[in-house]
Amino acid sequence: MSENNYHPPKVWTWQPKQGGAFANINRPIAGPTHDATLPVGKHPLQLYSMGTPNGQKITILLEELLALGESGAEYDAFLIRISEGDQFSSGFVAVNPNSKIPALLDNSVSPAIRVFESGAILLYLAEKFGHFLPQERAARTEALNWLFWLQGSAPYLGGGFGHFYQYAPVKIEYAIDRFAMEAKRQLDVLDRQLAEHRFIAGEDYSIADIAIWPWYGSLVKGGLYNAGEFLDITSYRHFTRWAEDISRRPAVQRGQKVNRTWGDPADQLHERHDASDFERNTEDKRGAS
Repeated sequence: MSENNYHPPKVWTWQPKQGGAFANINRPIAGPTHDATLPVGKHPLQLYSMGTPNGQKITILLEELLALGESGAEYDAFLIRISEGDQFSSGFVAVNPNSKIPALLDNSVSPAIRVFESGAILLYLAEKFGHFLPQERAARTEALNWLFWLQGSAPYLGGGFGHFYQYAPVKIEYAIDRFAMEAKRQLDVLDRQLAEHRFIAGEDYSIADIAIWPWYGSLVKGGLYNAGEFLDITSYRHFTRWAEDISRRPAVQRGQKVNRTWGDPADQLHERHDASDFERNTEDKRGAS
């Protein structure tokens, strides 16, 4: 193990120039940094987000709801460029005081309802439209068990393993080993559950699957931190089967593209205001090639 001569000070103080890839946006205080009004589209549901795993949860659910014919789930998805600090605008902070994507504003009621934190948004939409969350108490509780499992576990995969494995300016063996171990333990939890069930919470597709797949399912094809080989993902046979099944759902494929700004241009739809935007985006990319 490499030497580390760092000793924590008695009182921690912020060093703005430290922090690696996200030093320009990380800070130890909350609140807005600048005044800016959020744009408003034509639909009752206004989503302010970016196509990270947390953002994908919401766009996948909305696309699944639309695929079921729920016209009230039509939405405008505006891009929040987190690397540029859009999440610290006064308009965004008014919707989410925690300055994290995604944030949803439901203008179908008066006064409008703000919903922040991805798990809360999934639950809100599932209850609003009556899909992807069982009504029977035991089944509903099981789906919520796994939804909250994801909310508690994903930070270890993202802020823990992902940060130290991919983003940290200094590779720390202890940190990578610690969080790789936890990531693999979580994958084993999922693999054991999926050995006995088609979907995460049972035999029915639910917001538990929609929450977990963008984080853990994306590891299967190297789509998250390019860490599939490092974590030996294919050894989790039941988990891999589930991840592949979810990836083939058309709504998942559409939801993955919304507010995405990296990767293959054909897989990026920076903003979404109508279903035809997906076709128009594909045609635009073909014309540019």
